[in-house]
Amino acid sequence: MKPVRADGRYRLAVASRALAAIGGGYALAAGWAAAFSLALAQLMPRVEAVLIATMLAWLAYAMAAGWAFYARTAWGAWGGTLLPALVLGACAMAPQWMGITP
Repeated sequence: MKPVRADGRYRLAVASRALAAIGGGYALAAGWAAAFSLALAQLMPRVEAVLIATMLAWLAYAMAAGWAFYARTAWGAWGGTLLPALVLGACAMAPQWMGITP
């Protein structure tokens, strides 16, 4: 059987998905930790809220990395990681934008 060679477009798509998994996953985990810790800080001491949100952010990172390779296209991988990251980041920054001190 003849060996199959991957073309440049395929390699670029895989590299793009890897960057989406790493960079987009990190952004999603950071947004998750920030937004969720602010939400939990209303119910428990601030230190515990940050610890719980940070531990759960690892799950968000793993799910984002999985999504980056599960998505049908590389654009879907980027959109599925960065759009929720932007939404969570905006939720985390909303109290500061409105002048509310947490």
